[in-house]
Amino acid sequence: MSKIVIIGAGAMGTAFAFPCLDNNHDINIIGTHLENDFIDELKKNNNLHEGLKTQIPKEINIFKFEKFEELLKSNVDLIVLGISSKGIEWVADQLSKVFNQKQIPNLLMLTKGLSIHKNTYELLVDKLERLLTEKGISNTNISAIGGPCLAAGLANRVHSSVVIANKDVKTAKKIADMLNTNYYHTSYSDDVNGVEVSAAIKNIFSMAVGAAKGLCSKNISNEIREKNYLNTASALIKQSIHEMEIFVEHLNGKKETVKGLAGLGDLYVSSGGGRNAKMGAFIGEGLTFSEAKKTKMTKVTVEGADLAKEIATKVNEDFDEKKLPLMLGMINAIVNDKQLKLNWEAFR
Repeated sequence: MSKIVIIGAGAMGTAFAFPCLDNNHDINIIGTHLENDFIDELKKNNNLHEGLKTQIPKEINIFKFEKFEELLKSNVDLIVLGISSKGIEWVADQLSKVFNQKQIPNLLMLTKGLSIHKNTYELLVDKLERLLTEKGISNTNISAIGGPCLAAGLANRVHSSVVIANKDVKTAKKIADMLNTNYYHTSYSDDVNGVEVSAAIKNIFSMAVGAAKGLCSKNISNEIREKNYLNTASALIKQSIHEMEIFVEHLNGKKETVKGLAGLGDLYVSSGGGRNAKMGAFIGEGLTFSEAKKTKMTKVTVEGADLAKEIATKVNEDFDEKKLPLMLGMINAIVNDKQLKLNWEAFR
């Protein structure tokens, strides 16, 4: 049995606790400072998680942020980060307060994303390592997780497959073995760049695939679109994988990782109806990003759009439309707040 602490009481962080519990680990969820009211409401409703629509077993310990330092100072074996990409700076600050001049336990990031630092692409594992180092914490060991795993499915224990990545493959295997169950199937890899980049940029391509109904033709009825858009969706998926391979190799990842769980697998599940695909559908209908956000998805975080804004300048510097016509078409439509128009002739 290991002691695992998940930081973040959102849907994915909470769902991740299920395979931890089923492996007989001492599993604890600590909410962020923004989740105190949510946790009060959850406990008042007999542990019914609003985001998952699932009751959380009593054996999963759930704490409010006030217990953060006390919990993390208690012989923890693995810290799991179930926060948003915007929360990386915050969590680095909190961890540095607890582990000042102490060895920090192994870290596992559920968070997916990519950032720009000094005009260079930066993986979130590298960003967290840099922030912790700047705060005096060295010798960190950070793993990342990728793959087609929606939170609600995991919380209901449906068959799900993921890949754990760490530069040290032995560490990746150790964590994968800790989490594997008869429904949560874990593999491992040393291709951190490939897994992290695939997991991040698939959100942009999920929007593109989500736009398929609107893009499939200009001159047909909505009823015909609904019945026949899969031709277009398939073409967009093929182009997405092609461009993901180019982009992953550019960031020193392995091309073959794109065709695995973190790339093709995650793209499939995300483009099937997640938040990014939903935004893509509105954009495909002819709305600009700002119009869709304001009128359709006001309070919803769209990770692919956030990432597009983060990396737009750098991607436009490094590539042209001949190389990445779909990615640049999607990114530039969002950052320039214009209707999506794709150069189909440039597809390969």
